[in-house]
Amino acid sequence: MPDTMVIHSVGILAAAASVASFAPQAWKTIAMRDVTGLSAPMYALTIAAFGLWTGYGALIQDWAIVIPNTICLALAGFIFVMVIVPQHMRDRIADTLEHETDA
Repeated sequence: MPDTMVIHSVGILAAAASVASFAPQAWKTIAMRDVTGLSAPMYALTIAAFGLWTGYGALIQDWAIVIPNTICLALAGFIFVMVIVPQHMRDRIADTLEHETDA
């Protein structure tokens, strides 16, 4: 059995990779306002998966599962919303977020 430090290190790396994989897509969606090629059903399934992982982590009281999956749930949820809303709403959301980050 690997030592506890190795196990926790793998968990931290997995969490960081999960969050890092969604953050650039969310920022690109804001900057480009283009969701061509992004699949609403795939993001819906991804949201369900992150929601279930978050619930699982909460049930076993493992914050190393809860925290990154909650962050990924929010990022995937944001991308999903941007995919399903019409362009004028996507522009308004992106404008608001760009304004908030400039402040």
